[in-house]
Amino acid sequence: MLLRITLLVLTVLLAGCSGSDWRTASREPAGLAVDPTQHPEAVIEVYAADAFGWRGWFAVHTWIAVKPENAREYTVYEVVGWRVDRGQPALYSYQTPTPDRYWYGAKPEKLLELRGANAAPLIPQIAAAAQRYPWANEYTAVPGPNSNTFPAWIAKQVPELGLQLPFSAIGSGYADKDPNNAD
Repeated sequence: MLLRITLLVLTVLLAGCSGSDWRTASREPAGLAVDPTQHPEAVIEVYAADAFGWRGWFAVHTWIAVKPENAREYTVYEVVGWRVDRGQPALYSYQTPTPDRYWYGAKPEKLLELRGANAAPLIPQIAAAAQRYPWANEYTAVPGPNSNTFPAWIAKQVPELGLQLPFSAIGSGYADKDPNNAD
């Protein structure tokens, strides 16, 4: 009897988590980002949103967005596992005026925002650190490296950011590993 109840509860939970199709899930802007056309100052923003599907019950996906002074778009840096499955690097960057898009249906939360003189000198440091990211072509959901390992690694490389990831940023601890001996 206990087994039946447990299976029923698990079925309901998993069905509730996976009721959305990633192809049709919202990727609309959440309205949290500083509008680059209205604010010429340099901006750094870090976001977290519930991971897609059942993983969102306990884990988040994180990404970093930077906008140099007078830029009309942000550069977003993020790690996505399915890219590795397609023979592409897990880490990629892209330009967008709206770095605060929903993560496949999950509204993001802004974890960090720096502007002006607090952000400007850190943007080149973030870009240089992204070029050195040791796991750019790797992705393992648990224990990492994954989408949370990258912002954690950037936080270690650029401590002036003051970035603190939430407990649910599973895989962030992987950034503490020696990249030459990460096993």
